[in-house]
Amino acid sequence: MKLFDVYPLNNITIISAKGSYVWDQGGVQYLDMYGGHAVISIGHTHPHWVKRIEDQLEKIAFYSNSVVIPIQKELADKLGRLSGKEDYQLFLCNSGAEANENALKLASFYNGRKKIIAFRKSFHGRTSLAVAATDNPSIVAPVNETDNVIFLPFNDEEALKACFAEQGKEISSVIIEGIQGVGGINLANESFLQLIRSLCDEHGAVYIADSVQCGYGRSGKFFAHDFAGVNADIYTMAKGMGNGFPVAGILIAPKIQPKHGMLGTTFGGNQLACAAALAVLEVMEEEQLIENANTNGGYLMEQLKAIPELKNVRGRGLMIGFDLPEELKDLKKKLLFDFKVFTGEAKPNVIRLLPSLALSKKQIDEFLTSLTEAIDELKGQPNA
Repeated sequence: MKLFDVYPLNNITIISAKGSYVWDQGGVQYLDMYGGHAVISIGHTHPHWVKRIEDQLEKIAFYSNSVVIPIQKELADKLGRLSGKEDYQLFLCNSGAEANENALKLASFYNGRKKIIAFRKSFHGRTSLAVAATDNPSIVAPVNETDNVIFLPFNDEEALKACFAEQGKEISSVIIEGIQGVGGINLANESFLQLIRSLCDEHGAVYIADSVQCGYGRSGKFFAHDFAGVNADIYTMAKGMGNGFPVAGILIAPKIQPKHGMLGTTFGGNQLACAAALAVLEVMEEEQLIENANTNGGYLMEQLKAIPELKNVRGRGLMIGFDLPEELKDLKKKLLFDFKVFTGEAKPNVIRLLPSLALSKKQIDEFLTSLTEAIDELKGQPNA
């Protein structure tokens, strides 16, 4: 049997990792400025995270949600305190797509409506509703197509007002990333998020804050939506939540009441996943990683803005993007293969930086040195 070939792969095999570094099978070290797609929040194989998982494995790794699982309540208490959403409710699942799927479904249960407002360049996942609300027709199968999703321009307040004025009684939810990730590191304006809150309140719709990539401290606040000073009705979380262990969840406002059978999952909230997620929160708190993301992310942004070849440097915390001119279109590849630095990208010409929240100033300087040298080499190449 062969693997189903859906991933364009770099010909690199990573076999070990520590902190912000990974090593391939030949022992070559790479600086990880991508974090496995914003997943590595506290650093690869953090010793506390490893021990938490090992200790839990010695007890029990899994039993279903048909029994009391005290570590779920422990996780909910810790998450509520660190996020500042102590009066919210937690539903645990396995992935960002599943989190968004459940959030959209829960909103529809809540108000009995079908219409969803999503935005251009959005990415919410690949399951049925999540992919229907994703602005990428190439990954939407015919069976996923629906007239229930309305795509509006990102940050266009007039378009949003007009949509609610025309269809407000039909709109179930508005789903928006605080910072679009796959779309290219596009920041939602604070006034736009505030308008979503007020329009949802006025029309009885549910505000869903997709925080799968921009949440969990990456922006320098627990949720990137927090910069707007308003609360969403549902927050979706995943990538950084388990530091590589599959775990996700949604935080649900108290006005949305549960009933038995409304949502469900086999593996979501299992004991091992909760141990990994608790370890992440414990390390984030102990090592003040949200503050580190804010401080070191600010330093990195400032240094990037001083490099004249990079255009439109943007982001918050350690979620940063910048545009490349045509002559630097191969920068990501050059950084990876010649300078041993992992970065991300968004088509057609955006570099995305999503490193561990524990990234140090020394490692930032290491990256900046490689970046400037790579730019100089590309500019010096014939036909560049």
